[in-house]
Amino acid sequence: METVEQNAPLLRPAEPGQTSTPPPATPARIVPAQTEDPPCPTCAAQAAATPPAYIYAIGRIEARFPRVSVEKEFAQATSRADTKGKTDRAAFHTVLSQPENRYLARRLCWVLTIQGLEAYILVPKDPIDLALLIDAVKGANDADPWLCCVVGERGPTAPQEMCNGLMVPVVFFEQLYFFDHPSLIKAIPRPEKVPAKEFTASAGELFTRVIQMTDNAGAADDDRALNYLALRYPAIYATAADCHARDFALTGVEARPSALSGTRNVVDVIFTYSNRNTDFVEKYFVRVDVTEEFPFLVTKLSPYFDH
Repeated sequence: METVEQNAPLLRPAEPGQTSTPPPATPARIVPAQTEDPPCPTCAAQAAATPPAYIYAIGRIEARFPRVSVEKEFAQATSRADTKGKTDRAAFHTVLSQPENRYLARRLCWVLTIQGLEAYILVPKDPIDLALLIDAVKGANDADPWLCCVVGERGPTAPQEMCNGLMVPVVFFEQLYFFDHPSLIKAIPRPEKVPAKEFTASAGELFTRVIQMTDNAGAADDDRALNYLALRYPAIYATAADCHARDFALTGVEARPSALSGTRNVVDVIFTYSNRNTDFVEKYFVRVDVTEEFPFLVTKLSPYFDH
């Protein structure tokens, strides 16, 4: 079984004005040409008629059967596969990974859940990326499915027949990678002066705080900026660890349109830390451009002063 670290996002410092280097994804296998009807024949045409709405979301991927006939066909394929000693999740992945069963993978409904709620139905822009969806459901074990980052364009709401009556927006994803929480924290560069144990605790708390913010579906500009920073900008974790070492508590994370926004959508993300003894407040902010599909830094993290 492949190690999780191969799929974890590499938190390299992103330079202002430049897009960050995409993390390595699991090598995709060649997918046979699709001869069946696409899962949503009208989605692409409807999406082309409206301005693009981009998604940068963090959640978990589930594979569901859109109809009973597909579920029965999958059961027959499972009976022919060698799944002895495997967990249900591992057996599911084994069956779908076999080239002769890719027709089943194309028939499944791939759902991104965020905080336990169905948020999007995922459709790859490139058929080869179907392999990423298959690997994304594998997880470390049955009790610990991987977190996934999905970057793409939001399309129309799925028709009822697409996913057994589930009517959520369709996302045509451009990039997808997956990881577990410990691997993400391990990939963050740790400042030399901060002990490993303290840094792990601080980084884990900040990451959880960001992805659990109310209504963070990765669709609004501020949500996309926050999710981008959580996965691609290690400086916010180093600052959190430094503040915790000085007895400051994280008391606020705010994202709002920047005063510099003009022809482009720029978001200011502000982190507020308060001293646990004196209530003295320190604020730090970073600017992120979210105009297009892939966000990038405009300015690095620096002290923020209320105007």
